[in-house]
Amino acid sequence: MTRILGIETSCDETSAAVLTGSGDEVRLESLVILSQDVHRVFGGVVPEIASRQHLVSLLPVVDRALADARTTLEGIDAIAVTHAPGLVGALLVGVATAKGLAIARGLPLVGVHHMEGHLFATSLEHADAVPPFIALLVSGGHTLLLDVPAWGEYVPLGATRDDAAGEAFDKAAKLLGLPYPGGRHIEAHAKDGDPARFRFTRPMLRRDQRPGDDHYYDVSFSGLKTAVLHAVRESQDTIDSIRPHVARGFQDALVETLATKVARAVRACRRPRVVLGGGVACNRALVAGIEAACGPHVTVHAPTPRIATDNAAMIARAGLWRFERGERASLDLACHAGLPIPGLVTDAR
Repeated sequence: MTRILGIETSCDETSAAVLTGSGDEVRLESLVILSQDVHRVFGGVVPEIASRQHLVSLLPVVDRALADARTTLEGIDAIAVTHAPGLVGALLVGVATAKGLAIARGLPLVGVHHMEGHLFATSLEHADAVPPFIALLVSGGHTLLLDVPAWGEYVPLGATRDDAAGEAFDKAAKLLGLPYPGGRHIEAHAKDGDPARFRFTRPMLRRDQRPGDDHYYDVSFSGLKTAVLHAVRESQDTIDSIRPHVARGFQDALVETLATKVARAVRACRRPRVVLGGGVACNRALVAGIEAACGPHVTVHAPTPRIATDNAAMIARAGLWRFERGERASLDLACHAGLPIPGLVTDAR
């Protein structure tokens, strides 16, 4: 059994966690997530502020995670830290701290890709969320559709051509006068919306598409954001009166697009389950839409909001898998704003 300390500072959550286990049998001993609410004032994440907040918060967060797990650094076997992708300044705080702790205690260090962490995250709450499966990673910075035949083996099927799903939620929310981050506010208002009032085009979704077509799995949301902008500007009604209806139309379009793409991947790859990851993955309308599109014989696993957000538990989980494979990072481990997920493989699909 290995006990691993995870550290996550890729954006605006400062997080640390302690996880114990071997293989797919793991136990989360502690998880601390400190969100930086200051960014709401600016309607988005300010990189320099994020970095400075991590500097102030990270060591107390690590101390709290160790205390909650009733252990100390002497009881830790390895440290896993996010090193890509993300805001470089924010990543540097986490990586530098992890290196310092590793040197001080003579602990091995494991670098973890943030999006691979999201792939592992849902298995912390659903024991069956293990390969083989189709993965949909949907967050503020990423929208990625993968076939996952095994851990560490990721076949890219589709991705966003422009804006990520989470970013589209945030921009649509801003147009509707809703707070940042916008996903949960759009979802809440959409519950009261008339689905027929504003029906937006489903982007990159045509019935005549076939496997092998250029747009068969890919998505695009820039046009959907523009459609929301025009709907708000051209409406003769007040923003308060149309808000739930525009929110419903936007969410329906995004959900139907993603659900259809996921269902296509399930059929093509013949996978028995779908695993969702990322901040948008806990949207209940999205989960319901994917379940309906895939049918009753496919299980859809989605994380709770706590595990869907950026967190160190998922970094510890992915780090444990790589640690058990013998992977170790040297002290020149670098941070990257953008970096492909390790284990990407080409496939004829």
